[in-house]
Amino acid sequence: MSYIQEYIQNNRDRFIEELFELIRIPSISSEAKHKPDMLRASEYWVQSMLAAGCDTAKVIQTKGNPVAFGEKIIDPKLPTVLVYGHADVMPVDPLNLWTTPPFEPQIRDGKIYARGADDDKGQAFMHAKAFELMVKTNTLPCNVKFIIEGEEEIGSPNLKEFLIAHKELLKADVILVSDTGMIATDIPSITAGLRGLSYVEVEVTGPNRDLHSGIFGGAVANPANVLARLIASLHDENGKITIPGFYDDVIEISAIERAKMAEAPFDINTYKSAIEVEELEGEKGYTPTEHTGIRPTLDVNGIWSGYTGEGAKTVLPSKAFAKISMRLVPNQDNEKISRLFKAHFESFAPKTVKVNVKILHGGQGYVSPINTPEYMAAERAVEETFGKKPVPVRSGGSIPIISTFEEVLGIKSILLGFGLESDAIHSPNENFPLEMFFKGIQTIPLFYKYYCELKSQIV
Repeated sequence: MSYIQEYIQNNRDRFIEELFELIRIPSISSEAKHKPDMLRASEYWVQSMLAAGCDTAKVIQTKGNPVAFGEKIIDPKLPTVLVYGHADVMPVDPLNLWTTPPFEPQIRDGKIYARGADDDKGQAFMHAKAFELMVKTNTLPCNVKFIIEGEEEIGSPNLKEFLIAHKELLKADVILVSDTGMIATDIPSITAGLRGLSYVEVEVTGPNRDLHSGIFGGAVANPANVLARLIASLHDENGKITIPGFYDDVIEISAIERAKMAEAPFDINTYKSAIEVEELEGEKGYTPTEHTGIRPTLDVNGIWSGYTGEGAKTVLPSKAFAKISMRLVPNQDNEKISRLFKAHFESFAPKTVKVNVKILHGGQGYVSPINTPEYMAAERAVEETFGKKPVPVRSGGSIPIISTFEEVLGIKSILLGFGLESDAIHSPNENFPLEMFFKGIQTIPLFYKYYCELKSQIV
């Protein structure tokens, strides 16, 4: 047993309970009533960083939710790794679909069930425990800084300003992030790309009040019906998005790269079975993994109108709403796409209604080269822990701040995630396998080891 495995084994129960204390804080950034909980989560992170071995740690206020920062500088001449994570979580609705309360973590079948178990409390906390392990065993090979924000789930609206204001404080050589996943426990992978995001809310207004659907129905446009037609028109029969100019900046992936991506194992029947659907859909000419990795998409994330309570109420609603996200590939600018959507959606609505599009938030896509010291260090670390060389993959998800890190701080990020598709992040019964939690803690010190070795060879 290595010293890493021994330390983990000796502290296993404590690690779990400390993570549970963090999970119990209902830090939902999108709900104003939880603002005090965001501060509590930041303060807990400060305590955890100090206990793990940081020389200094503090809560730093922003215009929104606070940021927890900590650091340990052992030698200014050595490389510095900046660890990024987020303390906020998604809302828990619908609550009735949870088997156990979302902020009362429980272990069932070797998995932690709770909101934030994976995204991102469990994954971020691996770094605090891996850091503690290196400090306590005198094996920390370089400087470490932590930045744990409280607004990732709402698009990190205040973090860019924070980065600019604290650029010197955050100076580092690489950013290490665990907010992504792996293909499977027996198929390790490293995320080498993320899609960007444009997120909007549309409002369709018809009459000045809800109307009797019998007296007015058929003569007055129903905003819910109109909204449904407008949304349906955003895709053509081949699954392509119909917004003019939407694909102008999309870079087509080469046949060679598509072939390399296709080497990653993918069983379509297992995929369909896991989510209980009979068939898949998507843009014609691309595979399911390409749909979620290298192609842009447009999806309705929420839609509501009229009466939705128990029983019947026959109204023709005055308004209808939808929240729509567009996942973007590298080279697509999220602000440009948001403007294109707004102009298109507002311009082609019929005169029977009024349409307004509100741009909520977004972020750029990101690609990580796989021939850099930091990527190769991650590759070696994962291979040593899992016994297999990891596959580079492009994730369908978005972490808007990653591209901003490179823009403001001028450094690359390594997306060393340990989540699984079955973890149900953002959904009821979110979970995180204990196996992956502890494998993460085991892998992270190896990343530091190999990263510092490779950096020293370059110097």
